[in-house]
Amino acid sequence: MRTCTFHAPSGATLTFTALGQGCAPLGNLYRPISERQAQETLAAAWRAGIRYFDVAPLYGLGLAETRLNHFLRGRPRDRYVLSTKVGRRLAVCPPAQRTGRGAYFDTPSRREVYDYTYDGVMRSFEDSLERLGVDRVDVLYAHDLDVFTHRSIAARDGHVRTFMRGGYRALLRLRASGVVKAIGAGVNEWEVCQMLAERGDFDLFLLAGRYTLLEQEALETFMPLCERRGIGIVIGGAYNSGILATGATPGAFYNYRPAPQAVLARVRRLDAACHAHGVALVEAALRFPFGHSSVVSVIPGASHPREVARNIRTLTANIPRALWTDLRDAGLIREDAPLPR
Repeated sequence: MRTCTFHAPSGATLTFTALGQGCAPLGNLYRPISERQAQETLAAAWRAGIRYFDVAPLYGLGLAETRLNHFLRGRPRDRYVLSTKVGRRLAVCPPAQRTGRGAYFDTPSRREVYDYTYDGVMRSFEDSLERLGVDRVDVLYAHDLDVFTHRSIAARDGHVRTFMRGGYRALLRLRASGVVKAIGAGVNEWEVCQMLAERGDFDLFLLAGRYTLLEQEALETFMPLCERRGIGIVIGGAYNSGILATGATPGAFYNYRPAPQAVLARVRRLDAACHAHGVALVEAALRFPFGHSSVVSVIPGASHPREVARNIRTLTANIPRALWTDLRDAGLIREDAPLPR
């Protein structure tokens, strides 16, 4: 598995594998899986050389962190990179009031409480350490400081102000103490990444769905800022919630919802261009983000060992450089998009 040695602006050095394991599916996202299947999936990822694991309290309302604990226990701590997130606390509640009904299945009876304050971030981090069974994490992200989650610019901006006054100071303290090596945010929008980068001292951003084969608006200002500042980017949502994996099929999802006609039409054009070069759309989608020098890892999820194997095959597929130049010439990717090798 190819690796990227990342020298964070804060001075920490982290070695990311090109593919990471996004652990939301291990929290029973969209369908329940057994403990055995979760452990077999993590074991398959480890055998394949994956050494970056990303999780969050939200994923299964603590279940994904607990399952990762079971797997990582006893493995040398310096052999892997581990990230989790803050910004939500999990409160005990009756089963009917739990967060994520219809999205997460067979989870603990917990509800999310957004809390970007200093004390809230510290408490969330301590709870994650307990669930994960570790004494430190490598990367700690502020989670979901975006319009997609909070439903309005005003609500997002209010949470950002709270975070910068409180939670951000907590991240700085945790990084200075050594229990966290790098800090950042895990969000669905590049605009808030830029907002945070301009206001604070961040090492990494986990950007979901906003730098993909389908979308490159982040190249306007955010990605150049990362290059200048040495900020790393982890790419989540490389398939834009599914459509770049399935193609423009009936019911294809984009941004967690049925794809609009304009997106379906563009994906059909992308798919046809890939097909002309003997490349599957999903293969091009997974490879594309690696063209940018700030990208340190891409983290597709997996809930079964065969999905891990599929991710590895997808990443290592042969893709002719002519495909990328043809996509650029056809206006299907931006002129300024750096092309994968």
